[in-house]
Amino acid sequence: MAKQLPDSMQAQYLEAYKTPYKLRSVPLPTPSSPHDILIKVDAASYCHTDFVLAEGQMPGLPRSFPHIGSHEFAGTVLSHYKDPSKEASAFKPGTRVGVPGRAFHPCGTCFECRQDRPNDPVAEDDQGYSVYCVDAENNGLSKDGGFSEYAVVDARQLAPIPDGLGAAETAPLMCAGITIYTALKRCRLPKGGRVGILGAGGGLGHLGLQYGTHMGYKVLGIEAADAPLKLAKDVANDLEPIPRIVDARDTKAADLVQELGAEDGKSHVGEMGLDAIIVLPESQAAFDFGMALLKTHGTCVVVSFPENGFQVSARDVVFRDIRIIGSLVGSNRMLREMLEFSAKHNVRAIAKSYPLSKLNELVEEYHKGGGGKLVVDMSL
Repeated sequence: MAKQLPDSMQAQYLEAYKTPYKLRSVPLPTPSSPHDILIKVDAASYCHTDFVLAEGQMPGLPRSFPHIGSHEFAGTVLSHYKDPSKEASAFKPGTRVGVPGRAFHPCGTCFECRQDRPNDPVAEDDQGYSVYCVDAENNGLSKDGGFSEYAVVDARQLAPIPDGLGAAETAPLMCAGITIYTALKRCRLPKGGRVGILGAGGGLGHLGLQYGTHMGYKVLGIEAADAPLKLAKDVANDLEPIPRIVDARDTKAADLVQELGAEDGKSHVGEMGLDAIIVLPESQAAFDFGMALLKTHGTCVVVSFPENGFQVSARDVVFRDIRIIGSLVGSNRMLREMLEFSAKHNVRAIAKSYPLSKLNELVEEYHKGGGGKLVVDMSL
């Protein structure tokens, strides 16, 4: 016999930009389409994008107030729409699932959903669904997300949680994990390739140190603040081989390039340095430092999106043939691959957990810039 659901739930709402969250008691959401699943939220992670949204730096988002944030969360399947789709029916009640922010109710017919991108290594396998569909909603951004006891999610964006991963461990992987995992894949490096992670002690960066090392790359972590630098070093020291962590405040990019060239036995400056970098901070100084580390024909993967953008040197693009690409999140196939990889290699976020009622205290901790991830754990 199905467990009787409550009539209401607790949720943390944003009522306006630049204001604290407010805890409310509201009715439970209900599935309204065949792909919809009602889940009990077990953990919800706080992302830099939650801060950007709350500050009003994402024009047009949220669509309306009050609004429930969090686009990276995990939960347990409770119920389906009265006539569920094949994709929804595959998730039985009691299944533990990870929920990324994109994409809720994609159109299913645009070129993205049709997968008309034959040479994209991170494109979706399934027809009729794309995380890049411009007509889709997004959990925690354009629609309500995971800072609540219950949520309605799209079955096509879910991934089953592997054994050995808890909800509070999974939630940060639903944005930070899948984003940095996909960014590393977009570097298209062979094993032994050199990749630099700018912002290595942050929420994405410290996961990137782990993923990159286990993928077989030579990883260089770059930081420029004390607490994230310490976190990056602590994470690196538990890996084999140990990634090198650099303090950009007292290291010149040109000197570092020479050191890496000597290690690789290279004598020409165009051959020295990194094959790829991943830019996570919103700092122009970080972007410039990373670009200076790249070899000729290297790849710069941009993940951050500062309000005023980055200034790019045309000389780097033209005379050094630097390829600059963006990376957002990964497909559902990539999401499942990332979770299995995380379970197999024991990739975990360094995280601090709070109960739902103390979300504003979590946000205060975020502003201290200590690195790692911050998670709402519903069991607390």
